[in-house]
Amino acid sequence: MFSLQKMLGKEEMIFQLLEASAEEARNSVQTLVRVSKTLDEPVVSEEFARLRQIDKKITQQIGGAVYTAFVTALAREDIQQLSIALYKIPKMVDKFAERLMLSPPPVRRVDFSTQIRLLEQATDLVVEMIRSLRKQELAKIKDLEERLQQLESEADEHIIVLYRQLYNNNRDVLQTIALKDLYEQLEKVIDRCRDAGGVVAHIALKNS
Repeated sequence: MFSLQKMLGKEEMIFQLLEASAEEARNSVQTLVRVSKTLDEPVVSEEFARLRQIDKKITQQIGGAVYTAFVTALAREDIQQLSIALYKIPKMVDKFAERLMLSPPPVRRVDFSTQIRLLEQATDLVVEMIRSLRKQELAKIKDLEERLQQLESEADEHIIVLYRQLYNNNRDVLQTIALKDLYEQLEKVIDRCRDAGGVVAHIALKNS
């Protein structure tokens, strides 16, 4: 039997915190979706920084909880690895917003919608994986991880297209460098989602 059911007592709080962290990671990307047409406004950067700080506090709570809860089904290092992986998602979104604010106006008006759409789907999958971990749904976690890897492959293919368009346009050199960096920052957010999903899958398999 899937041994994670041992976590239903004192360790329930840890699952609640992990799920909250995943939700905050998704919130940061959903905020990016909502403001994707006004990314040149200063308030945007402030909002992402605020969301990152919320998730940072949750990550710190998880770090404290693993040493006060009686953890048996999940190793402390696995919980901490997952919490760190989740926190890196809004951290990278915040970094993207910061660099966007420093970019010239023509760069801030570029359409990032395809990458942002993929990010939204990826964070949805991460949240679902955390919930499935809590419910001991090993088969579903495997399926969700495969879908997450497919999204990452789609993102890899898309960034190649973006690179091709970038170098075939007559853009200013500084704008080209700035856009390349922003494309890569969004790509890294998907990579962080993949990393978090991989940790969930590892924990699920380890405790099956």
